[in-house]
Amino acid sequence: MSQALNVLGGLTAETFLREYWQKKPLLVRNALPELATLLEPSDIQELALEEHVTARLILQQGKAHDQWQTKNSPLKTKDFKKLPKYWTLLVQAVDQHSLELAEMWQKFSFIPQWRRDDIMVSYAPQGGSVGKHFDFYDVFLVQGYGERRWQLGQMCDATSPLVPNQPLKLLPEMQVHFDEVLQPGDLLYVPPGLSHYGVAENECLTYSFGFRMPSVASMFDRVSDQFADNDAFKNPVADIMRQNSPVIGEISAAEFEHLKTQLMQALAQSTCFDDAIMQLMSEPKYPDNIPEADELEHSDLLEIAEEGYELQIDPASRLLYQTTDNEVIFWGNGEKATVSAETANILKALADGETLALNSNVLAHDSLDTIIQFINEAVIMLVPPQDDEALI
Repeated sequence: MSQALNVLGGLTAETFLREYWQKKPLLVRNALPELATLLEPSDIQELALEEHVTARLILQQGKAHDQWQTKNSPLKTKDFKKLPKYWTLLVQAVDQHSLELAEMWQKFSFIPQWRRDDIMVSYAPQGGSVGKHFDFYDVFLVQGYGERRWQLGQMCDATSPLVPNQPLKLLPEMQVHFDEVLQPGDLLYVPPGLSHYGVAENECLTYSFGFRMPSVASMFDRVSDQFADNDAFKNPVADIMRQNSPVIGEISAAEFEHLKTQLMQALAQSTCFDDAIMQLMSEPKYPDNIPEADELEHSDLLEIAEEGYELQIDPASRLLYQTTDNEVIFWGNGEKATVSAETANILKALADGETLALNSNVLAHDSLDTIIQFINEAVIMLVPPQDDEALI
């Protein structure tokens, strides 16, 4: 029988995925008490000023505070001077700057790693908000410092009306059916399309664990790029057997079906399709956050083997794999790699979220080249023994 999970309020993963996932919200009190004191407001403000950090400052203006203004990164210290009464700071991918926060993804290990987006942190003084809105992704909202009031409303989609002439995609109204204040450590799951509205009860931080699916448009875009760059598909499609006809302005049903069939067969039979989708899903969302790792040699790893170092995926990187015809193909940060069976077992464990001890078993001759390559490309990282500095 599956284990009851504290992060889901005692539900099993199977029950949550069957009854709540992409269907309805779930409120869990004290689900992640670890986040109550992990970061403070000053930490987020300081992080927002750093180079390569993606952040947005959202200001509520006007007498009724119904006029909105946004400032995008890079943010400067002067941007935080003379702020209006109500404002919010959104900092993306904070998990890529904090290993402690990145470890919190393990609480949601019942959802595939490739679905992860990032962990955004929202900081606001009392009354701060980003307005009534909805998202196209699954999100677990976890309260950290302070309290925030959340209201949930109707389901929305791309056709839902929005408030005109605003820099944010805001809903004009919500049919509120949920109204609760989240305390530090509380969790609220919000499925895609469900309208929501969060207002800071006092100075507060809220963590957003986002899980996203690609759109059909983004997949088509990537697939078309792959096919356009492949010389094998630049030859014209062979014509079907023609019959003499005085009608020359019409594409017949047979001709049109032939063109469509050729296109669909190319999609189905070419590895370009698989490569395009895997490349898209394994690309890092914030490549500027990937550290520039020092180039390591074989001897560097062999010297520190058995000293307590560990291997894990770098929080800013992505490592995925696909099993086809008894072969395991890996994709690290958008690049394809085919490895031996022994190395595949190591990389599969890392891709599945495990942390592996750096020892002689991992550094067997068959795996050493690939491990070195993935470390030097910052797909995986070396985690040092406690109180040592990271060798990255």
